[in-house]
Amino acid sequence: MTMKKCILYVTIMLLLCAFSLQKADAQRFIGSAIAGVNFAQIEGDNVHGFTKVGFNGGLGLNVPINKKQTWQVSIELLYSMKGSVKHCSPGYFDTANYAPSMYADVDRNVPFDPKTKCNISLDYVQIPVLVHYEETYSGCTFGLGFSWSRLVRAKEVYNGFARTTTARSKTYKTSDWSVIAEMNIRLYKNLTLNLRYEYSMVPIRTQQFDYVLNDGSVLSETNKYHNHMLSTRLIYFINEKFYKNTRVNKYGQRMGTKWLREIPDYNN
Repeated sequence: MTMKKCILYVTIMLLLCAFSLQKADAQRFIGSAIAGVNFAQIEGDNVHGFTKVGFNGGLGLNVPINKKQTWQVSIELLYSMKGSVKHCSPGYFDTANYAPSMYADVDRNVPFDPKTKCNISLDYVQIPVLVHYEETYSGCTFGLGFSWSRLVRAKEVYNGFARTTTARSKTYKTSDWSVIAEMNIRLYKNLTLNLRYEYSMVPIRTQQFDYVLNDGSVLSETNKYHNHMLSTRLIYFINEKFYKNTRVNKYGQRMGTKWLREIPDYNN
């Protein structure tokens, strides 16, 4: 299945779900707009730290699966920028320590950048599916699930040399399957802060590194790459209604979040 067909099918599915749920009960469909940032790294590329910053945003659809709406299933259509980056001062690189095969795929049309040790940019169209549980009075929601991502852009620089890597070069797998855990914190009525953790379940690439030893022999090392990411996002739920929380403790202090989601009465 091509990327365009996959995106088209998911978009049609979201629209059909929205239409059918709205026909049945307007409160049974919850749409959302999402925007935020990824803090990413690639485990296995010898670059450590969540130092790659990229955009994460798109649209979502939540479907409550019980009457109190404490349990929901969500599906999203996102554009997500992943990868890793490490910069260093000029003069850091010593190409004598690397075998010539390490630079066989260098793009000679891109100038050498002495300030870049590693810069891998991987952009995906992503479809996460999660199950959520909401703690009613705190307004916090916890979610677990997985996602499928399709690689749409790839670019990488090693030791200042730009590689010929693209999304079609097959350097990286075109599909990335990830496990996801997240928490939502309600900020104000329909607006929530989303904190998400994501890790690739299968390697996105296997790469062999060749190092030249002092005696002239070559030491080979094979690494498996996994996307590893933290995200901070804002989510605005489009058609939810809220009311002020009037629940107080014995000291007259409010218990829980200021705004509570209005749950429809399905018995009427």
